Amino acid sequence: MSRRKTERLLNLVICLLATHRPLSAEQIRQAVPGYDRDGDEAFQRMFERDKNELREIGIPIEVHRDPWEDEPGYRIERQAYELPEITLEPDEAAVLGLAARVWQRASLAEAASGALLKLRAGGVATDQTIGGGALEVRVDTRDPAFPALWEAVRDRRVVRFDYRAAAGATVRTRTVEPWGVISRRGRWYVAGHDRDRDAPRVFRLSRICGQVAPVGRAGVVEVPEGVDLRAMVGFPDEPVEERTASLRVRQGACEGLRQVARAVRPGRDGWDEVELVFTDPERLAGWIASLGAEVELVQPPDAREAVIARLKGVGA
Repeated sequence: MSRRKTERLLNLVICLLATHRPLSAEQIRQAVPGYDRDGDEAFQRMFERDKNELREIGIPIEVHRDPWEDEPGYRIERQAYELPEITLEPDEAAVLGLAARVWQRASLAEAASGALLKLRAGGVATDQTIGGGALEVRVDTRDPAFPALWEAVRDRRVVRFDYRAAAGATVRTRTVEPWGVISRRGRWYVAGHDRDRDAPRVFRLSRICGQVAPVGRAGVVEVPEGVDLRAMVGFPDEPVEERTASLRVRQGACEGLRQVARAVRPGRDGWDEVELVFTDPERLAGWIASLGAEVELVQPPDAREAVIARLKGVGA
């Protein structure tokens, strides 16, 4: 579902909940953004579709017919719309509180914290300090491909993207039926059916170059029964080697990078020399490329080439 349609449906629900009297279709058309620019026939078709979709997900839109009025009126009775009282056990509330804290720097963070806020407003106590702070879960979704792939999995839609193989700088276009997005050891992967190879495959998000493009309509991807996504990603653990990157950072910029750096030394011509410890050149490249002209990665060569490949992908 597009963002524009989602906003229109949400505005329609708010409008019909807030009114104290039934509203005609024309009044709704004037009050709800997204309807006012359409012609009469287009508006009627859109309005009928929106009503049907809301009813399909359980929102009770009532129709009122006044003998003194030519058109019917619409509204949502608050008592019929509101959920019954929600009672959660302490461990269930703790899980919800933990889940809302999991998403860090993610497009889902606003939705997660909003859901938690609504639970608190409804009188449900959620444990914000479970384990005395000893358990601090973080899921880093800095990979630019994450939101599009998450939506594709949710909508069961085929995607196409350029992918750089681990063995070198070769970039190939892949068409994939995504089954799931999985995190393993701080890295994100998408598992699914690779149409080009006609076989199940796993792709690391940090190696995706450029944009993830949806292909075709939603609802066409079928996840095979019994497929184990974790097993697809769960190859034997490889040893993690810590390496040091050398960077030039513009003076007065990139404070976050400076905070995690091993060393920062004054340089020349308005630049500082920075040493940064890393393990994955792809993740490092994604971060450095996002900082633009404020930083230059000097060494090692594979990480520098990964940054250049990402910037070229953006330019293309």
